[in-house]
Amino acid sequence: MPGRETFETIAGCKTRIMRGGQGAPLLFLHGGSGASMWQPFMDKLAETFDVIVPEHPGFGGSDSPEWLDNIGDVAYFYLDFMEQLGLSGVHLVGTSLGGWIAAEIAVRDRHPLKSLTLVSPVGIRVKGVRKADIFLMSPEESVRSLFHSKALVDAALARTPSEAELDMAAKNRLTMAKLAWEPRLFNPHLYKWMHRIKTPTLIIWGESDQIVPPAYGPEFQKLIPGSKLETIPECGHVPQVEKPDVLAAKIIAFAGGVK
Repeated sequence: MPGRETFETIAGCKTRIMRGGQGAPLLFLHGGSGASMWQPFMDKLAETFDVIVPEHPGFGGSDSPEWLDNIGDVAYFYLDFMEQLGLSGVHLVGTSLGGWIAAEIAVRDRHPLKSLTLVSPVGIRVKGVRKADIFLMSPEESVRSLFHSKALVDAALARTPSEAELDMAAKNRLTMAKLAWEPRLFNPHLYKWMHRIKTPTLIIWGESDQIVPPAYGPEFQKLIPGSKLETIPECGHVPQVEKPDVLAAKIIAFAGGVK
């Protein structure tokens, strides 16, 4: 069942939110392509959790506030978001860009959080291991880099987006560039403070990720004390699309087991 859509004004930013399910709060932070719809893996999570899926400031149906300059601004926004919605004991899940934001949140204030799950996150740089430069890719190259499955690639390339979807994608790309153009997809200071993440943490990577190589997984694990690393075979950068049941099961098993 699709999550219900609401809007909430946080720090002067009208924010689109999808929400569904019951249980402990699970805040899902999307990647650079946005969160325009309620996805099947969210239904799986909503069987166990109260799943809350906002669109970041500057993305999709949310406003583009004047104060939005960098990834730290988004992290502080979500701390205000959790406070305003009265959320505590939050299971925070972020994928790609959202994983970076989640790590920045946990570095700043772990108190609202009960668990942290980072799915193929960006945010750091690993010497000698290059991420894909998403800003230089053509739309076709981007699609081919997202998935391990050829069938998913072919299906995505065969689909013709609507004008509204094209407009939203352009808005998302503009905000993505504002947050992550220079330096490319990382904060050169984040790694110094990741020891502050005391929240139980699971890191998940697709074994065939062409955007952020799986070699980044062990580096995140080294930087976050006590964190666990799991991989998903035959999966690219977006396990929430390519392996939704597997990803949901891993999140439920981990977050549900945190005392």
